[in-house]
Amino acid sequence: MGTSIEQPDGGNGGQPVIAKPRFTVGLTGGIGSGKTTVADMFGERGATIIDTDAIAHQLTAAGGIAVAAIAAQFGDSFIDAGGAMDRVGMRARVFSDPQAKQQLEAILHPLIRTETANAAERATGLYLIFAVPLLVESGNWKQRVERILVIDCDERVQLQRVMQRNALDESQVRAIMATQATRQQRLQAADDVIVNDGERAALLPQVERLHALYEAFSRSL
Repeated sequence: MGTSIEQPDGGNGGQPVIAKPRFTVGLTGGIGSGKTTVADMFGERGATIIDTDAIAHQLTAAGGIAVAAIAAQFGDSFIDAGGAMDRVGMRARVFSDPQAKQQLEAILHPLIRTETANAAERATGLYLIFAVPLLVESGNWKQRVERILVIDCDERVQLQRVMQRNALDESQVRAIMATQATRQQRLQAADDVIVNDGERAALLPQVERLHALYEAFSRSL
């Protein structure tokens, strides 16, 4: 255990971001599965959470270091009045244009690698959880972490949550889900599964059980 972790985007050119042995978990799930809620619960119990989606948001927020490159590549129309990337406009662009998606990834992924590395080096928790929305899609995380934890829920629950949270219609949510790994693909990749079909209270015993397991693994390093 305690392998090094490379970049979060599935490329092959990044350097390992963790030099010292750490027990590491990759956490993932489909849109609306409750990844952030579960990650926060592990964080409350002493794990260090490194959220690559949150890092991407920081990079593209007003003042973020990716904004200038995005403006240069896509034009000022993709930067909103506050100086952040226009997420709605960019989402529409990359969904309709695979080349634009590649161009955006070429900007963001190296920066995410660097910020993930920095966060891992600063980590003080007994173990690390990397929250990676497209972990299964990247194809390489299985070799980068000791365990893969999938947050699973019924697809109808996903639809309802995202439609309510993001004010999207069903066709829009299904289009997003179609770009992600299937539920079965995620479950096949999982070492551990937390089911999140209901209330937050139902998550507690599942998180407690896995926290105890991960803590034991961490202490054995």
